[in-house]
Amino acid sequence: MMLEQFVLGIVQGITEWLPISSEGMVVLTKTTFFSDASGLGVIIQHAIFLHLGTFFAALVYLRKDVLFLLSSTFQFQKAEEETKSMIRFLLITTVVTGIVGFGLFQLISEIDDVAVITGKSIAMLIGVLLLVTGFMQVWLHKSGQRKGDINNLESFVFGAVQGLSALPGLSRSALTVSAFLLRGFDKTYALRTSFLMSLPVLLGGNVILALGDFVWDSTMIIGLLASFVAGLLSMHFLLKVAVKMNFGYFVLAFGILTLAFALI
Repeated sequence: MMLEQFVLGIVQGITEWLPISSEGMVVLTKTTFFSDASGLGVIIQHAIFLHLGTFFAALVYLRKDVLFLLSSTFQFQKAEEETKSMIRFLLITTVVTGIVGFGLFQLISEIDDVAVITGKSIAMLIGVLLLVTGFMQVWLHKSGQRKGDINNLESFVFGAVQGLSALPGLSRSALTVSAFLLRGFDKTYALRTSFLMSLPVLLGGNVILALGDFVWDSTMIIGLLASFVAGLLSMHFLLKVAVKMNFGYFVLAFGILTLAFALI
């Protein structure tokens, strides 16, 4: 059990910054290498819990941005217009992501209650969604020039796109960065903003878990610490690599391999 938590934490910590679904990778690792009859909904809850480790890693890495935005929120009227725009953007995306993501999670839980979801069917679902993620990255790789001035309509769309990542296999970072690139934003700006907009959602998701029926034990702390350390050590390097490389072809290949494994 301790080894399982450690491995899942490492997987979460490294894949969170790559344009691959970290949630999908955690679910796939758990169902493939560790026997688990909990059901897809419970496994996704576990994956969300592990996101708390990478939340703290991102919080440490982006601490200057976070502290500046928090202080500006309390002095909103005195803040510059660009800062006000970012605060509004984060507020809108958080609310919209919460609505879309929670709705999808409830749908998964209801399906889980009335149907037996096997490890192979989970792998097939993740494989298909990885192909969707990969195609998006291959199609939308070109960086634009915009570095701010996100309007309210774009904020709603980006929030909804982020909410879709509740489906294991759809990468949150790949979906949101692709949406930014489609609107002509600079890729470095898109990556950094993508991680900023994830922070309140990851924190809120774990607050909801704590208030709900999620059951955890002390060994999960090992997974949480592994996720935090792996995330903090890999974040800077992988963000730089992600700017220069197109991971779309890698994700497509991995999606095909996942489907092949599920069909064997």
